[in-house]
Amino acid sequence: MSEEFKATLKSSETEDWLDLHVIRPFCYYCALAFNRFDVHPNTVTIWSMIIGAASAFFFACGSFYYSGTWGLMMNIIAIVLLMVADIFDCTDGQLARLSGKKSRLGRILDGVAGFAWFTPIYVLLVYRFYLHHDIEFGWLGIENTTENTLIATAIVFVLGLISGIMGLAGQQRLADYYIQVHLFFLKGEKGSELDNSTRQQEIYDQMTPENSSWAERYFQKSYIDYTKKQEGVTPQFQRLMQKLRSKYGSIDYVPENVRKEFHDASLPVIFWNGLLTFNFREFWLFLFCLLDIPAMNFVWEIVGMGLLYCYVNRRHESFCKKIADGLD
Repeated sequence: MSEEFKATLKSSETEDWLDLHVIRPFCYYCALAFNRFDVHPNTVTIWSMIIGAASAFFFACGSFYYSGTWGLMMNIIAIVLLMVADIFDCTDGQLARLSGKKSRLGRILDGVAGFAWFTPIYVLLVYRFYLHHDIEFGWLGIENTTENTLIATAIVFVLGLISGIMGLAGQQRLADYYIQVHLFFLKGEKGSELDNSTRQQEIYDQMTPENSSWAERYFQKSYIDYTKKQEGVTPQFQRLMQKLRSKYGSIDYVPENVRKEFHDASLPVIFWNGLLTFNFREFWLFLFCLLDIPAMNFVWEIVGMGLLYCYVNRRHESFCKKIADGLD
C-alpha cells in the first residue's frame, strides 16, 4: 500500500476488507484519472447521484421469474449501475484529498448522495411489487385480486417509507457519524470532518443571497438537520464531548491515555458500524431483487439492519458514558 494511496484514505481503520483491498485501490486510479483532467470532486459526486438514481428504472423492470432473461438482464444492469455509483461516491472523497479540492458543499453532497440513489429505487421497488407479487401472495395464501393488490401495495409502501426514513437514512447517518467520531479521536480535529449543528447553524446564518446560491443555502439548511439528528441519537457522546472541551479546550490537548481508551473501545464498534454502510446493505438488496422478492428488502432493513443499528448505537453510547463518568 503506497503512501500516495494511503493519503487519499480517511483511515484504514474505518474501511472494511472489501473497500480497503478492492474498491479503494480501484477508486484511487479513478481519482488519478479525474485529477489529470481537472475534474472537480463535486462533479464526480453529482455523476454518482445521477447514475445511482438511474438504476431505479432497471430495478423496477428486473424480474427473472416474471420476465425471463430480459428481466434478469434488467436486474444485472441495475446492480452494475448502483455499483458504479458507489465507486464514484468513494472516488470523490479520494479525489478531494488527492487534489486538495475539499469544500463544505462537497461534504454535504457526499452525505446526501445515498439518499439521491435510494429514494427513486425504493419508490420503484414498490411499483415493481404492485406489478409482480405472485410469489408473496402465494406464500401468504392471498387471492390475487385488484383489491388485495392495492391493499398489499399500500402496506409495502408504508414498509418502504419506514425502511427509507427510519432504516436507511437513520442507519447510514449514524454510521457516517461514528466514522467521523473515530477519526476525530484518532487524528485530531484537523484529521476529521466531524461537524456539529451549532457550527453549521453559524455558517448558515452568515450565508446571504449575495454570497451564496440558493442551492448552497438549501443544502446547508438540510445539513443542519442532518447533524442535529446525529447528535440526537448520541446523547452520551455529546456529554463526553462537552466534558472534554470544558476540561481541555480542544481534542488535541486531551491526554493520550484518554484518547487511547476511546480509540480502543471504538475500534471494535467500527467493524459492526461498517455493516451499516453500502457493501453489506446492498448485498441484501441485490439478493432480494434477484430472487424476485424486493419487498423483503424493506423488512430486512427494518428488522435485521434495525437490530444492528441498535447494537452499534448502544455499545458506542455505553463506552462513551463510561469514559465521561471517569472524567468526574
